[in-house]
Amino acid sequence: MNELIVFMCDGAPVRGEIVSISSAWQAVLERRNDPPAVRRILGDFVGAATLLSASLKFDGTLIIQAQSQGPISLLVVECKSDLTMRATVKLSVEHNAIDPDASLSDLLDAQNSGRLVITLDPADRQPGQPPYQGIVALQEHRGTVIKPVRSAAEAIALYMQNSEQLDTRIWLASSDTHVGGLLLQKLPDSGGHTQLDPQAATEGWNRIQALGETITNEELLNLPPETILRRLFLEESQENGVRSFPARSIQFACRCSRTKVADVLRMLGEQEVESILAEQGAVDSTCDFCGKAYHFDAVDCRQVFKTESLADATRPPSKGH
Repeated sequence: MNELIVFMCDGAPVRGEIVSISSAWQAVLERRNDPPAVRRILGDFVGAATLLSASLKFDGTLIIQAQSQGPISLLVVECKSDLTMRATVKLSVEHNAIDPDASLSDLLDAQNSGRLVITLDPADRQPGQPPYQGIVALQEHRGTVIKPVRSAAEAIALYMQNSEQLDTRIWLASSDTHVGGLLLQKLPDSGGHTQLDPQAATEGWNRIQALGETITNEELLNLPPETILRRLFLEESQENGVRSFPARSIQFACRCSRTKVADVLRMLGEQEVESILAEQGAVDSTCDFCGKAYHFDAVDCRQVFKTESLADATRPPSKGH
């Protein structure tokens, strides 16, 4: 099951999404051996990225990136508007040093230095035009009190509140086999519910949130999105109407290529690449997302700097990738 459905509540200014990911999540984990706590955090961000990508109003890519001086030094999840995704994580400590019950703040904000960056990168972005980025500190400031953000759901809700000014609730769950998520978003006045007075709109939003609160991790991980929708909002649907749209498919897809590795070599510079060749005899690179290996021997590397077109410099290797 790799599905996402979008739904609208006719009796409240609420848009929602439910996602269930199995084989695409397994493709992420296939070449990885992360500790349980790290897999859980990565899975939650995969669910979050998929839910957020489904609401993009443009063709492009949503990237969630977290960096810290904690046990997780880097976490990256990318999801395109067509719901193809990939994800990776890098650790700064040994696997056995990570508590199985560690929270997001333990892994990504151990020294109050963690940052969550969400990038929206349109496919038609012009050269020199920067993508939109929102940055969220992994601490919530309430007056003089600093509260650590302990889950991916809290981090995303904080981002949506601060960067998008949209009231958003999100529930996420992940296991070794599945990722599940539910997102509820209060629509602005222009969201098609102008017939609701402010009090009715607030009451409707609170009512839908209360129903969302009843979701369990077991339901998110084991039930299809359509079944979750019926169970959660049966009464709401009977009284006010809940409309769902056709399910969308989610797939793992990596965008690495030999051409992109050649591009990196050019950015390193000929002198740096020559020093690697002198030391190792070749340049080998492995994609952090899918594990695909790329081998550039001395002839390959020198061709990169002699040709004007990267396509000319990326002849298929004689063996391997």
